[in-house]
This record gives sequence, C-alpha cells and structure tokens, in this order.
Amino acid sequence: MFNHIMIGTNDIDKSKAFYEKVLEVVGVEGSMDNTTDSGTKRVFFMHDGNVLALSQPIDGEAATCANGMTIGFRCNSAEQVKELHDVAVAAGGASIEDPPGLRDGAMGPMHLSYFRDLDGHKLCGIYRPS
Repeated sequence: MFNHIMIGTNDIDKSKAFYEKVLEVVGVEGSMDNTTDSGTKRVFFMHDGNVLALSQPIDGEAATCANGMTIGFRCNSAEQVKELHDVAVAAGGASIEDPPGLRDGAMGPMHLSYFRDLDGHKLCGIYRPS
C-alpha cells in the first residue's frame, strides 16, 4: 500500500545519526544521502521494500511533527521492542506513554514501545506474537 514515509527534520545530520542507531535494531543497514537540485537535503533508509526518508522542508519553514501521527516499526520479538525504545532514548529520543511491554489491543495482544525522535515525531516499536 505504501511506497515510502517522509518526515521533516530541522537538523538533517543529527536526525540521520539518530535513525541510523534506531533502525539498526530492526535490521536497516546504512542510509543514502541525497541533495535535490534546489539544495534540499534528504536521507533515505531502505529495508525489505520499505523506505523511510528524512527531509529538510522544501518550503524553507521549520519542520513540525504531525499531531496524531505515529510511525510503527515492526519488530521480531518483545525484546527487540524494548531494545528499539532503549536505543532511541540513548540516542537522544524521549520515552513517552507507558513503559515498553505487553498490551491488549484491538487486534489482540502485542508488545509496544513509544518514543519521540529528535524533532518530536512519534515512533513505535511493535511485535505481535503468533
């Protein structure tokens, strides 16, 4: 359904370093830098056919996070959900909501962690046991 998710950042270098650490937990290896003809800097992370992109806003205004938006990263275990959270916090992110752990959701039990990146975007680690 999705081709990519792109989020804005006010400091592309700090954001790139944050996401390199965090996304390594779920198997992402490296990133690709890009500068558009107009000078906008972007960073692309690719994994299993999915793309997460960071971008300086093309309108020249400050990047802001979307209220109500969450980007969820699929994890392979409950331990990986916690590791994703802990690596994000150690890299300068902020832990939010309940501590990482098992929750009973609308789609059954799942392990979740919630945190914000350096620009305030809400991120989630999620693992649904079979």
